[in-house]
Amino acid sequence: MSTKILALCGSLRSVSMNAALLRAAARLAPPGIHVELFDGIGLLPLFNPELEAAMPAPVRALHQQIASSDALLIASPEYAHGVTGVLKNALDWLVSFEGFVGKPVAIFNASPRSVHAEAALREILTTMSATLLDGACLALPLRGTGITEQGILDSGHAADIGRALALLASGAPRI
Repeated sequence: MSTKILALCGSLRSVSMNAALLRAAARLAPPGIHVELFDGIGLLPLFNPELEAAMPAPVRALHQQIASSDALLIASPEYAHGVTGVLKNALDWLVSFEGFVGKPVAIFNASPRSVHAEAALREILTTMSATLLDGACLALPLRGTGITEQGILDSGHAADIGRALALLASGAPRI
């Protein structure tokens, strides 16, 4: 049986280091682990609890992918000492979603200097009743190096990423 990990990127930039890290993670996933990058985060409307009764299609898509995944992997840059607005908006849409409660989550951080955003993200996820797997979280010094997705695949970080994914999968209940 395979473990499905849904990856959420907190950046919409086409050349995002965090997106490159998540794409590399998908390619480095050990056998039996499938990492899929959620591509609709920029399509989510601004959170409005009044819309929950008639859930907008992009939110339904997010909920369906969360429900069908065994675990989540999140990577996001830090903006103004916090998580990005696009990631916070996505998480707000999950606050009252039962399919998120207890979901195993790991955070990949492409810049270990982004301590404020990571701390804020940890607080948000804990408040939302996610199961944060500390051993599967990674802080990699990628920012400012010019490294590409292929460079991540070829780097010494590849083994660390594979191990982190295996740890995340081991903490994920099988659907």
